[in-house]
Amino acid sequence: MTDSSKLQVAIIGAGIAGLGAAIALKHHPAIDVQVYEKASELREIGASIALGPNGMRTLDRLGVQNALDDEIAFRNKSKYPMIYRHWKTNEIVSTDSHVGKVEYRHLTSRFYRAHLQEALAKHVDPSKIHLSKAFQSVKFDSATQKQIITFTDGTTATADIILGADGIHSPVRTFFVPTSSTAWTGWVAFRSVFPVSHVAHIKDLPDEANHFWGPDRTFFVSKLGRDLFTVVGSYQADPNAPDAPYKDSTWNSDGNVDTIREFYKDWSPLVRQIVDAVPHTRVYPNSSAHPLETWILGDGKVTLAGDAAHAHGGAFAAGGSLALDDAWAFASSILHVFPVDAKKKPTDAEIQKALRIYERTRKPHTDRLMKVVHENNLKKIAQYSPDRKPETDEQLRARIKNRADPSWIHEHDVQAAFAQAVAAESASQATTNGQARL
Repeated sequence: MTDSSKLQVAIIGAGIAGLGAAIALKHHPAIDVQVYEKASELREIGASIALGPNGMRTLDRLGVQNALDDEIAFRNKSKYPMIYRHWKTNEIVSTDSHVGKVEYRHLTSRFYRAHLQEALAKHVDPSKIHLSKAFQSVKFDSATQKQIITFTDGTTATADIILGADGIHSPVRTFFVPTSSTAWTGWVAFRSVFPVSHVAHIKDLPDEANHFWGPDRTFFVSKLGRDLFTVVGSYQADPNAPDAPYKDSTWNSDGNVDTIREFYKDWSPLVRQIVDAVPHTRVYPNSSAHPLETWILGDGKVTLAGDAAHAHGGAFAAGGSLALDDAWAFASSILHVFPVDAKKKPTDAEIQKALRIYERTRKPHTDRLMKVVHENNLKKIAQYSPDRKPETDEQLRARIKNRADPSWIHEHDVQAAFAQAVAAESASQATTNGQARL
């Protein structure tokens, strides 16, 4: 039950961003957080997920210590975030490195998505999570001064603030910005998660997260928590080609292991052995969208988080950390205008101020990321075009070594960005007040 005497925050979506925001707000005695999830059970769709130091630090700040445990978080023993290998020789061509000082518990980690969601859900009161609640619409009720959310089953809920954390094809985003849409990038991932026993017999099996690069595709392998192993194969097509393979495939659909075996039949014996041992695979067509003009919607009472806000298509394995940083920044912005010791609920103007601070904290960073992603998508289409002259081995090695440094993404300091956003908001308000006195 919602409590109208408190500030009512409705979170649409019980994924990483939604649960993270609920955790970040749960200790405020005058905030009533309710989470609405369209699925009939709390089950994360997906395979493996990576969190960089920024995401791991945010988990730490949220108090989700169980997610930092080695039981479910797999970290490379070398402490390299990623190791890059040659498709034919298996040799290590390059590695990513952490730029700043990173404590062990904050090292880049790989999770089975379901384990991470389960770890987050343990910190949210189950009575606050409402399943089988698919968002349909929202309208403002002038009598109660509340947002009235309607779900597809005909039920309703009230809220003062709505956070749309409902994924890449967000109904909340589409309701408020009908022109927003995602498009297939042409990239398709073939993801598998299975017990490590399936590949334990393979000599020289990588015991860290490794990314093999070839002329026309990549191949990722890593251990995960609880004795699991993940394999991610890939295929790049021209999304504009009318006959492009997988053009009409759907997210998390059944795949064929024979397909990925064909993809990697000419790769090293090690890669072929791993692929041959894969028991099943699922297909994940990659989609992305262009940045929204603003995240402040619904007359200053609605905003977005995670893929709903910045559908970047999972590039740089950054989505999980982005979602957690969004969650923390959203909650911190609300708590800035409505601290725990506040004597009264925030005004509409204060709520709008909170959402401006949130947007200032996150949108410049995610807009920059999305710009890079779109540029890279165009490069990949050209790189893997069948009309392109084959890449030499020397060129491949140079491409691996000269890849973009992702540390600005994975080690982004959301706390510093929030402090800057608060300062900018204060300066803007001071300027506005000064002009008003003239």
